[in-house]
Amino acid sequence: MSTSENPLLVKSSLDYGAPDFTKIKNEHFMPAILKGMEIQNEEIAKIVANSEAPSFENTILALEESSKTLDNVRAVFSALSEAHTNDTITANKKELAPKFSKHSDEILLNTKLFEKIKAVYNNLDKLELDSESKHLVKEYYKNFVKAGANLSEAQKQELKDINAQIASLSNDFGKRVLDAMKKGGVVVDSKEKLKGLSEDKIKSIEKDGKYEIQLINTTQQPSLQSLTDRAVREALFNKSIHRTDGGEYDTSDLVKQMVELRAKKAKILGFDNYASWSLQGTMAATPDKVFDMFKNLIPGSLEKAASEIKEIQAEIKKDGGDFKLTAYDWNHYAEKVRKSKYSLNEEEIKQYFEINNVLEKGVFFAANKLYGITFKKRTDIPVYHPDVVVYELFEEDGNKLGLFYGDFFARDSKRGGAWMSAFVKQSKLRKQKPVIYNVCNSPKPAEGEPALISFDEVETMFHEFGHALHGLFGDQIYASISGTSTARDFVEFPSQFNENWATHPEVLNNYALHYKTGEVIPDSLLQKIKEAGTFNQGYSIIENLCSSSLDMKWHTIGTDVNIEDVAKFEKEALESMKLNLDEIPPRYRSTYFSHIFSGGYAAGYYSYLWTEMLSHDAYDWFKNNGLLTRENGDKFRKEVLSRGSTMDYAEMYKTFAGRDPKAEPMLKARGLK
Repeated sequence: MSTSENPLLVKSSLDYGAPDFTKIKNEHFMPAILKGMEIQNEEIAKIVANSEAPSFENTILALEESSKTLDNVRAVFSALSEAHTNDTITANKKELAPKFSKHSDEILLNTKLFEKIKAVYNNLDKLELDSESKHLVKEYYKNFVKAGANLSEAQKQELKDINAQIASLSNDFGKRVLDAMKKGGVVVDSKEKLKGLSEDKIKSIEKDGKYEIQLINTTQQPSLQSLTDRAVREALFNKSIHRTDGGEYDTSDLVKQMVELRAKKAKILGFDNYASWSLQGTMAATPDKVFDMFKNLIPGSLEKAASEIKEIQAEIKKDGGDFKLTAYDWNHYAEKVRKSKYSLNEEEIKQYFEINNVLEKGVFFAANKLYGITFKKRTDIPVYHPDVVVYELFEEDGNKLGLFYGDFFARDSKRGGAWMSAFVKQSKLRKQKPVIYNVCNSPKPAEGEPALISFDEVETMFHEFGHALHGLFGDQIYASISGTSTARDFVEFPSQFNENWATHPEVLNNYALHYKTGEVIPDSLLQKIKEAGTFNQGYSIIENLCSSSLDMKWHTIGTDVNIEDVAKFEKEALESMKLNLDEIPPRYRSTYFSHIFSGGYAAGYYSYLWTEMLSHDAYDWFKNNGLLTRENGDKFRKEVLSRGSTMDYAEMYKTFAGRDPKAEPMLKARGLK
């Protein structure tokens, strides 16, 4: 196939350069990706061979643009490999994992290329460049050094081998976890055993006279809240927590190999452990600072959880149960406590959260109020799955801003969780406006039924659109530092901050409409939702702290530690943090912790808690300055959302808020203070 015949290698004729899914086929990906690598290698060779003195233009700018073709192809491939995969894409992904690793290493560990980058970096003070271009030089220098550019040739080769192994293992881990999730659900042969589930839910899981409750990516499963049959709850929970223990989907060996290789990689790079190496350039900076945050949060969280355990145990007794609370009982009886304490019924709440209203009258409405942007649905833009919707976004003055794709329903071809990414990244140099997408996993309703979602899923939609805004408002010259191209412990800040608008009265009253009557959610129910906001927060924060601690424990081991048993290490790690509670399991156990073993969050899962602190503190600033106003939105856009990775993150936050962030607003919001 020639380059001109491959739609991934020619400029899309669609608005904003959006991918044309009417033309893109499975067979186009592999040759396009390999061609993108080839083009970049040729451009790198030209940089290295250039006999002129290294300059910003012939080295840094040339390097930045060398990846343009590969960036465009990988963006589409990555989207489908996560949101709508198939056997061909899965096989391609496995084959490409070590190739991507090798390709990256051949650039980052290219001695002659680094010499040129270093020459520009050392001469930076004498160059007449704008501040963003100077920052780009610093970023390239820092990234090359972090990757090992200063190592000896022998060390570089060893590092390349390790990186290739990690990439291959990581891909295998992701595939096994996805397969385990898709094929590891509970099959129930009697409708009677599904008592507690809604008729719509039961209808949606019926297959050939039986009922299959499929797993989602987290340890706890949504159906555990509603199922009244304790034996079915136990079976579902055990399927979830043991999904990758033993058998064809076992991932224990992959975990052991990856953490050992990562420790070895860190040692080669001159660090005691992988976390110390990985945290360079983040707000936290060192593992000690992360553990300090945990230590500050754990005592109050345990105290809150202890009171919740007492409440739930009392509810079990009141309900006639004569058993000790377990993890698979928690959500079921917590919901009963919540109903009795706040008279809050999840099924009643869902009646007010129809997914299209949430998106257009909630998520989009808040963005319009804060930033003045408007939305127009586009049905003429091709999509990769019929469930996907597309909107064009405009600035207040009518200028075009970009495209937004929303893919909200769960399906077998999609991995679990929710995320944001870009088909096209914003870049003034490349004359690119952003093409952004959000992916969620809300249950798809039966044909003809409304898509009613839980309030947790509502918050997820606001969260992911916070990421989308970060990408849409990027205002950079260079794609590599635009939008969401920031450190892990900063990138979740705009998304978590955006969740706050889900319960703002003006926003909520605009989108929380009963799907049958159109009635606005009653103030009494809204008040209950707010009051219930601090309910179960001991559980919520501990399951996060468990997973965050596991991540840091796995990635602070040295090369002298030999892991023989993953489950034993996990248990001892949680015990050392006083987090080994039978009633509250980790949000993700190590063996299906895709964030850290196949999703790029290794030594970075703590960032959700770190950025939660930033988000609550920022919302506190908004509260003190008039909340939902254009003036506040414009300031947040200017000082945070449009900055990309163009300055120190602590300085960026301080420029916005006028001070360093405080933890108190988060503790208050969580009911821990």
